[in-house]
Amino acid sequence: MIKKKDDCLSEIRKNMRGGLGEVRIKHYLKSNELKAPCRLCAELVLPAGAQIGMHEHNGEDEIFIIQKGRALINDNGNYAEVEEGDIILTGTGSAHSVKNISDSDLVITAIIIKYNS
Repeated sequence: MIKKKDDCLSEIRKNMRGGLGEVRIKHYLKSNELKAPCRLCAELVLPAGAQIGMHEHNGEDEIFIIQKGRALINDNGNYAEVEEGDIILTGTGSAHSVKNISDSDLVITAIIIKYNS
């Protein structure tokens, strides 16, 4: 399958997971387009100051790859600044949040893979 960028579904979520501001989500592939147990394969764009609130992942792993910008990550109560090229893995009952701490857009590739039942 080849999917052109203009064919990707986009949406805006306000106050995502209780966070501030809005997050633009561009779905690269929807779960029904994949054979693997993937719940999300998308680009997340958080404008300056926007955040995704604290939330837990059960029965799945979420991978964040920072493509642009800087963020403050709360990784299960451990805070760390991350930047372009850094990778965050959250799963097995862990929780996380992300806040854009740069003056420009924070761009993240996000993939959520469900565990096999």
